[in-house]
Amino acid sequence: MNMITPKNLSGFMELAPKDQVLFERIKRKLEETYQMYGFYPIDTPVLERSEILLAKTGGDTEKQIYRFSKGDTDMAMRFDLTVPLAKYVAKNYSELTFPFKRYQIGKVYRGERAQQGRFREFYQADIDIVGDGELSVVNDAEVPAIMYQVFTGLGLSEFVIRLNNRKILNGLFELYGLGERTTEVMRIIDKLEKIGADNVKAELGELGVAAEAADALLDLLAFQGTNAQILEKLGALTGRNERFDLGVQELSEVLYYLERFGVPQEYFRADLTIARGLDYYTGTVYETTFLRHPEIGSICSGGRYDNLAGFYTKKKLPGVGMSIGLTRLFYILNEFEYLNRGLSAPADVLVIPMTDDMTSAVEISSQLRLSGIRAQIYFEKKKFKHKIGYADKLGIPYAIFLGEDELREHKVTLKKLFAGEDDADKQVTVTLDEAAALIRNGIAALGEGRCIEVK
Repeated sequence: MNMITPKNLSGFMELAPKDQVLFERIKRKLEETYQMYGFYPIDTPVLERSEILLAKTGGDTEKQIYRFSKGDTDMAMRFDLTVPLAKYVAKNYSELTFPFKRYQIGKVYRGERAQQGRFREFYQADIDIVGDGELSVVNDAEVPAIMYQVFTGLGLSEFVIRLNNRKILNGLFELYGLGERTTEVMRIIDKLEKIGADNVKAELGELGVAAEAADALLDLLAFQGTNAQILEKLGALTGRNERFDLGVQELSEVLYYLERFGVPQEYFRADLTIARGLDYYTGTVYETTFLRHPEIGSICSGGRYDNLAGFYTKKKLPGVGMSIGLTRLFYILNEFEYLNRGLSAPADVLVIPMTDDMTSAVEISSQLRLSGIRAQIYFEKKKFKHKIGYADKLGIPYAIFLGEDELREHKVTLKKLFAGEDDADKQVTVTLDEAAALIRNGIAALGEGRCIEVK
């Protein structure tokens, strides 16, 4: 029989066990934070009818989608979690309570060219707030405030959330006589950071935008200043276009409430170059940059959409949300060695029976798990050195030895397997309750439970 070489398709990531543990920890942290703000979890199908996913897409998105037929059904794999959300809300409208706050962490699929840090199958972690008829702009501030809590809770500190409002851009385009070309101009402006002002001006020229209008537009968009200075500069242009004025008012409110949500000013700023190329954004837009490595682009983005569900229902269901490309973020953190490897163990303690009878080991491990400690038993008949080596390879921080002396005295011998500032209690013989307390305290101190360590 010919042997088949085991390998993955290009663009499909598969993690080693220790990395998968860290990935799952990050996912749990996201879920815990989302739930703290009252978000429901949902899970939409990976496969959808093509007409659902392609209702409001085209161009590059349609080219990248995985689409096929089974029988007489034309279906496709979801390329994001926002379009399926719109279908979900329209389909289940009568069963939902609005504003509807949902989060979803799941895989999406895009048939784009696989490259470093870019994948064809990847996890997205989304939050969205959907209203019925109306949705307060204060929600536009709560969403990035939640993402601030997510990133700082993981241990990431060197990032900034950049905000703009599409109404400001649309109003500006109208002021400069570009109202009929809003979508095309928006897509070009969205490339400003990637290709530079000169190339953007050149592309605007190819679109027929006069050089004078392009210069005026780029001068305003490129203005650097504090949030207050940017709002002041925008305020000087108000009173000439209703859409522009509304965008400035909304941006001002979002910036105001972000600070009230407890987000320090150094973590968010107005940036008029943020456009977000997708057509369904209608108001606030966000992009999040990792300041230590700005070259990797946005690690979390999103915005306000007022008309996304219009293809599935006549009801007006405005929403706002942000999405983390979780697989890409994890890959980046791993590449730069920013992951806390002290948290990659599959268990908190390895229970090692030193007698042939495994009964006590099984019972003690069960008691540890009931107290919230992850416990694994080493059943194999190997040399002591091999057993300790097993725990060391897996990064398990503690070991419990159960010999005849321990069992007779109703105690356990607890050994700390990681280096610490105070190793006076490196190995102690104590009661099981005392051992459990020492393990819990030690685990809490390991990186303070943070998944990211940027040194």
